[in-house]
Amino acid sequence: MPTYSLAIVIARSDTESRVYLRHSTRCKDGKTHTYWRLVRSVRRGGKVHQETVAQLGELDAQGRAGAQALARQITGRAEQYEMFEDRSPAPTSVEVRLDRIQIERSRSFGNVWLGWTLWRALGLDRLCSDLMVDGREQVPWATMAAILTIARLCEPSSELHIAEDWYRRTALEDLLGVPSDQVNDDRLYRALDRLLPHKAAIEQHLKNRLGELFSLDYDLLLYDVTSTYFEGLAAVNPQAKRGHSRDHRPDCKQVCIALVVTREGIPLGYEVFDGNRVDVTTVEEIVGTMEARYGLAKRVWVMDRGMTSAANLAWLQKTGRRYLIGTAKSDLKKFAGAIADARDWRTVREGLEVKLCPGPDGAETFVLCRSADRREKEKAMHERFSARIEEGLVSLGRRIAGAQKKLDRGPIERQIGRLLGRNSRAAGRYAIRLSDDASAASDLRLDWSVRADWDDWSRHSEGCYVLRTNVHDWTPETLWQTYVQLTEAEAAFRVHKSDLSIRPIWHHKQGRVQAHIFVCFLAYVLWKTLEQWQKRAGLGSSPRTILFELRHVQSVDVVLPLANETGRELRIRCVVRPDRAQAALLDRLGLRLPERLRTPLSIAKM
Repeated sequence: MPTYSLAIVIARSDTESRVYLRHSTRCKDGKTHTYWRLVRSVRRGGKVHQETVAQLGELDAQGRAGAQALARQITGRAEQYEMFEDRSPAPTSVEVRLDRIQIERSRSFGNVWLGWTLWRALGLDRLCSDLMVDGREQVPWATMAAILTIARLCEPSSELHIAEDWYRRTALEDLLGVPSDQVNDDRLYRALDRLLPHKAAIEQHLKNRLGELFSLDYDLLLYDVTSTYFEGLAAVNPQAKRGHSRDHRPDCKQVCIALVVTREGIPLGYEVFDGNRVDVTTVEEIVGTMEARYGLAKRVWVMDRGMTSAANLAWLQKTGRRYLIGTAKSDLKKFAGAIADARDWRTVREGLEVKLCPGPDGAETFVLCRSADRREKEKAMHERFSARIEEGLVSLGRRIAGAQKKLDRGPIERQIGRLLGRNSRAAGRYAIRLSDDASAASDLRLDWSVRADWDDWSRHSEGCYVLRTNVHDWTPETLWQTYVQLTEAEAAFRVHKSDLSIRPIWHHKQGRVQAHIFVCFLAYVLWKTLEQWQKRAGLGSSPRTILFELRHVQSVDVVLPLANETGRELRIRCVVRPDRAQAALLDRLGLRLPERLRTPLSIAKM
């Protein structure tokens, strides 16, 4: 294979070194490819070695024309066009100042390039271009949607922060061809409005594409609900209401989000509900929506105990849906005899046992589960809450006994109620009586005792829980293993809230709020796609680690001032070679960084 070079002599005050624009040709898939790099000669141990300064990659027709123009400007010789022919040109050189070489325009490259790679791998670039039809806009709406999603994946922040800071620090400008001065918060807000109407079409596309990539099946779907809160009053959003806050922010309005994922945790779709919507009331709507989208099938719906109600169970049974659902802790009382009976327990794994209990009418099967780890946690929790209750009762009893005047019964009863409410897991352990006592100055007496029956039941039931299902052809081990996969949905919510910063919501308009949640959903799809790539490569399951590591791969401009032409420079935009750890990650993932960005080789005035 022939190799050609354009030599650049670098002027130094002490010794002379040479830097070369060198290219080589390779035949691949029946085509000839030409790859360029910047190299320099260095002396080590008395020998001269060539060291690669920057990989420039292939030069297309436009790039070749630019390089030809560059050669003309450097040499002033038209015959330098022969650089791209199959014969070696005469060596030509130009002096540059080594002591004035600069690195400029450093940008974060690796993480945004990975985000853009994931976006294209899912076919979202083509789909959004088809759906989000352009008008007279300077920047395609599909491109703005990509910016919003990649920003949410790499560095979650507000639209204003994306426009004024984040985008300017990244190499997305080079990857997407959108200058930073054309990315502003107003255009990002309008992109949200343009993206939201295509939610159903995009979800359908992703279901098909993810199924192709990861051989998914949809015989089992996991369903869960969470909430996310607003900063501000959100007065113009009819969905923003106060309700049960999973974020421990009862002071804030919120919306509820219902999410459906596969057994692998791959998201299929979601819906946004009013902030005061009760979980059990969402089941029919979500199941109906998903099955209208993906068709009826003999799939199993897995839900936690918050979805359990007599009406939901009746509807699922009547309509022939199969389900596996957790039950309330209070249902354990119905199985006290089975829990105490040592027979028929089956070990699923160390410290975890299960037992099947047929339902009274044969339509359902109940699965008793007993976990040693859970038992220790519940025991410690009961002890902690009991200690708090007893401390509070002792203190209250002393205050009543030491009072020098008659006390009002009402405030004391409310104080007892608050004490038990804050420690409800152990409240049933105590028999508490506030009675009249004419012999006391307070006219009251507080008596309390520990209920032995509560302690006996606690010892038997700690670590136990019950599942119910109308699936009769699965083993108890399979039923339990399937139910614990519900943690994939719970993990999805944790990622949304921690890594993708879905909360708090700063938007107030209903459409913008829903669009914000949709962008978070799309970012989570990219997240799970990267996670699947990681698992296949044996790299664990932490996309944030990969994104953080590749964030340090930079793109830079190498600036070479010409020695004999004042005010002129050679500028090359390239990707810095990854270090050994970064290169190993990319190799394991089967990914290859580009060597040169869109900006061509150029000679410019300084």
